[in-house]
Amino acid sequence: MPSAPSAPAPIRPLKGVRILSLALNLPGPAALMRCQAMGATCIKLEPPAHPAAPAGSSGDPMAVYAKTAYDQMHKGIRTLVADLKTEPGRRALQRELAKADVLITSFRPSALGKLGLGWTALHKQYPQLSMVAIFGAPGARAEEPGHDLTYMAESDLLTGLDLPASLYADMGGSLVASEAVLQTRLLQLQKGKSVRLEVALSDAAAYLGLPRAWGLTTPGAAVGGGHAGYRVYACKDGRVALAALEPHFAAALCSAAGLAESSIASLFKPAAHTAIQAFLAGKTRRQLDALAVARDIPLHTLK
Repeated sequence: MPSAPSAPAPIRPLKGVRILSLALNLPGPAALMRCQAMGATCIKLEPPAHPAAPAGSSGDPMAVYAKTAYDQMHKGIRTLVADLKTEPGRRALQRELAKADVLITSFRPSALGKLGLGWTALHKQYPQLSMVAIFGAPGARAEEPGHDLTYMAESDLLTGLDLPASLYADMGGSLVASEAVLQTRLLQLQKGKSVRLEVALSDAAAYLGLPRAWGLTTPGAAVGGGHAGYRVYACKDGRVALAALEPHFAAALCSAAGLAESSIASLFKPAAHTAIQAFLAGKTRRQLDALAVARDIPLHTLK
């Protein structure tokens, strides 16, 4: 019997690249986690733990309020403690900067200036070093206070009073930041030059919000609840996320539910919503899972 094909070897485009990060909380460490997975050697300088923090805590607040997340993001990351407000801490920073290819920060511009990490001075002292600076918002707004929730609100990504299921602006920002690290590597290889790139979490949220801005997910739109085949419904023992949007999937759904018509126009009518809702309400999750396989219908059941 032939053996199963082996998994392809991981692609490590950042192998040989040394990254130093000063970024705390979520976007910077999540970006560093992705860079480490792409083969980079990653070092992170953290401030000393707050005196009120539990014994053995890290200086990154996330290590206190979300230890599991912190541990996962820092697996394979070499973490050092350095108080950048002291001379020994600044010397430790300078030693690491001299060896690094890319620096990741998440300070406001004014804080970067106080730490001597403005790009002009940094580039002059470490010409081999590129920089990825993560801010909350771009340009003149970089000094403004903000957080994932406020950036999502700006891009119309909040509905009702419920909090979102994830920290989309922060995680989106981490993707953009790891992409920026790859860009610095490409520019270094192509032109032999280091570069400073900015990443704004508000821009990441705006990018994630483009389907909303385009009208794709607004109420009544095709993927905003208007199409009866693309909604979340109640079933007999839970919920079902139904995504029968394309005509062949919609036809399979309508056939299973006993609807005579499956045209796009018909699936926007209240009668189709009512009929599909009634059909699904009478089925268990197990029955719907089996139906998905038998009829090739994209759905996922939930408790």
